[in-house]
Amino acid sequence: MAKPTKKIVLTGIAGRLGQLVAKRLHRLGTYQVVGLDRRPIEQLPKDIQHLQVDLRSRRARDVFRSGVDALIHLGLMHDPRRTAAELHSWNVVGTSSLLEHCGDFDVKKVVMLSSANVYGPRPENTQFLTEEAPLMAALDFPAIRDLVEADMQATSFFWRARGREIETVVLRPVHILGRVRNAASNYLRLDRIPVLMGFDPMVQVIHEEDVAEAILLSLADGVHGVMNLVGPGEVPLSVLLKELGKPTLPIPVNVFEPMMRAMWRFRLTSFPMPELAHIRYTCMVDGSRARKVLGFRPRHSMKETIRAVLRG
Repeated sequence: MAKPTKKIVLTGIAGRLGQLVAKRLHRLGTYQVVGLDRRPIEQLPKDIQHLQVDLRSRRARDVFRSGVDALIHLGLMHDPRRTAAELHSWNVVGTSSLLEHCGDFDVKKVVMLSSANVYGPRPENTQFLTEEAPLMAALDFPAIRDLVEADMQATSFFWRARGREIETVVLRPVHILGRVRNAASNYLRLDRIPVLMGFDPMVQVIHEEDVAEAILLSLADGVHGVMNLVGPGEVPLSVLLKELGKPTLPIPVNVFEPMMRAMWRFRLTSFPMPELAHIRYTCMVDGSRARKVLGFRPRHSMKETIRAVLRG
């Protein structure tokens, strides 16, 4: 294996995507990986360093002080059960601190994983949203407000840092499916899947391993900008559910909303009520910029992507 030549800080390394990216970087053999995550982690190659630190702490800043070539920021918190203060402190203050360290210590590459959910599923959405579309998700889903703000921080940093030759990449993938623990995968893992009567929106999904591949492509010299990531295409929600072969539970909208609120309050579901908009309205994005700039093409078929939620 080649001797590591670049040092990468990877936040969120204890998560599913963090582990996928860390192991891919390790196989390349040209990167020294330092993972930052408050959570413990067991299954990592021995030469990957994991520091159980808070992203907002002095210890995290000290990692950058010793010299870092690139930051991959996967450490945003997606937990609607957290308080607004916790989410804001971790996502907004934490991201701001990391970007400040990158500017202070001359980090040459910043890659942040955001989400296409920042655009928001809305009845008036155009067919395929480009990266210039307004980020409207927070209007109907306050819990995502801090994710939108963190995305905007990274986008602003991209414009400010260009003069200092810091290449910044903000990736906005569509619904990620696999062993990740997110709203989309959790929804599709339900034994009986609730659907809204009269609604069958088109949806876009992407395999977790394709997202990991796009992150690695973003590390290439000269790559920068905001890019949507799309998978193998788009299908009606009903087609996606049919592929999984699971029974559905059609429910009228006026029944679904109070039912989900009650189930969420009593911790009978991990699917937050505001996510209801994603199985009601369309939010499809244009992935042509990532194809052109990154050369990104999803390797997994629609069938493989959908059925990835059944693995493990």
